[in-house]
Amino acid sequence: MPPEQILAIDLGTSGMKAALVAADGTVTGWAERAVALHVLPRGGAEQDPVEWWDALAAVVADLGRAHPDHLRAVTTVCSSTQGEGTIAVDAHGEPLTRCISWLDMRGAANLRRQFGGFPSHGGFSVRRIARWLRLTGGMPSVTGKDPAAHMLFVRDELPHVYERTATFLNVLDWINLKLTGRTVATVDSILTSWVTDNRRPGDIRYSPALVADCGIDRDKLPPIVACTEVIGTLSPAAAGHLGLPASVRVVAGAIDNTAAAVGAGTTGDNQPHLYVGTSSWIAAHVPRKKTDVVAQIASVPCAVPDRYLMTALQATAGANLTWLRDKVVEYDDPLLSAGHISRDEGTIFDAFDRIIPTVPPGAGGVLYTPWLYGERAPVDDPNLRAGFVNISLDTTRSELLRAVFEGVALNTRWLARAVDRFLGAPVTSMAITGGGAQSDSWCQIFADVLGVEIRRDARPVAVNVRGAGWIGAVGTGLVSFADLPDLMKSDHVFEPTAAHRAVYDELFDVYRYLHKRLAPVYRRLNR
Repeated sequence: MPPEQILAIDLGTSGMKAALVAADGTVTGWAERAVALHVLPRGGAEQDPVEWWDALAAVVADLGRAHPDHLRAVTTVCSSTQGEGTIAVDAHGEPLTRCISWLDMRGAANLRRQFGGFPSHGGFSVRRIARWLRLTGGMPSVTGKDPAAHMLFVRDELPHVYERTATFLNVLDWINLKLTGRTVATVDSILTSWVTDNRRPGDIRYSPALVADCGIDRDKLPPIVACTEVIGTLSPAAAGHLGLPASVRVVAGAIDNTAAAVGAGTTGDNQPHLYVGTSSWIAAHVPRKKTDVVAQIASVPCAVPDRYLMTALQATAGANLTWLRDKVVEYDDPLLSAGHISRDEGTIFDAFDRIIPTVPPGAGGVLYTPWLYGERAPVDDPNLRAGFVNISLDTTRSELLRAVFEGVALNTRWLARAVDRFLGAPVTSMAITGGGAQSDSWCQIFADVLGVEIRRDARPVAVNVRGAGWIGAVGTGLVSFADLPDLMKSDHVFEPTAAHRAVYDELFDVYRYLHKRLAPVYRRLNR
């Protein structure tokens, strides 16, 4: 029989994934199902939780067919999910609406009405901002993309749903409810409800003052547990749905950025990693609660005991490549077909990697700003939009393609400057993980633009399932967080190319200048 296995669930915006993970980080098997994102008027975005649950049964069945012995060795289930989603459930745990996604901005006005006051900043009372920063380390996004805004949207716009709501749950919390029948939130999933006192990392609790001020009834907020807590065993219904024994334990798990920080093996203090997926972030575990209000970076509760996770979030990264592939290239273009061939033959990144090296750094003078859906850090501005600058009659499609890769990296450099200040020392080496790390060309561009060593995760697309697996393994005593850096495997180290430094220094200066000049234009166009 294989060693003890953790069924690691990874529920992202694009789909439900699952894998079988051993305590040493070995990932066996991989199965996934796409799930729909429903984009609605007025900035709405929703997903169907029932579709998630059905997809989970399908991917577990796929794993069982491909790896029956490993599935029989499963003793634990642990999840990593997208964060900042909100599901109103009734007294029986049934969803009353679809999940309000982390992309949903419909509650922004409700948030301003609830938390306004004089004097104010960004529509929020300065007094309230000061209290949020002191107690939580952060504050709600003015975009309305947090559960704090989602819940107020339900209260004000869907009062019939609010009356029937027993509990508001984040995405992770709802999956755990379906797995165990127990209603809980984790220290990281509850964060963006902005109602917790986070000043002691080992004792995250609700703040009576913040709860009283939030506008949501206290009894609609779930109990809080640590990410590594065993919250129960599979309920009979869940065991039947998944085809697993009811004796299988469920560890609470974490939202995606928390899990990725574990899955990247960067569990020591001030060890940063760069995650490049649909969005991207730089994150590192740190010993102290701290907030940079200018750059919108904070250290927040996480899976590692007595530590916080500094997270600097870039709103769109790989989404720019998806947009390029799906909205710009033609239906019969080789780039598009390359993205749909089997993994054995290649991926869309293989197609891009054949083109990028043919274009010199600087993309023929073309710059791209990757703000397809606004930005979160180092500026929190929902009005920013993407664009190409300096296109001429001589510009080729290959130059446009490289400009997109470089634009995301230039934005990451902007973010990395704020990270250096936050950590108190320049970062010289960084792990890279997530789907975008599959591109050799992009990894090298990140090394060149950032001017740091980039160490690539040997299995970057598995980082979240590996993180969920390791959180489950820590929760059940199979490993410790201190063991994980030595268990992590890299397959390549990308060193910055000295000859490209001057090009990217100049481009970065222009990039910052473009933001300064274009931000007022985007405010006018998108208000």
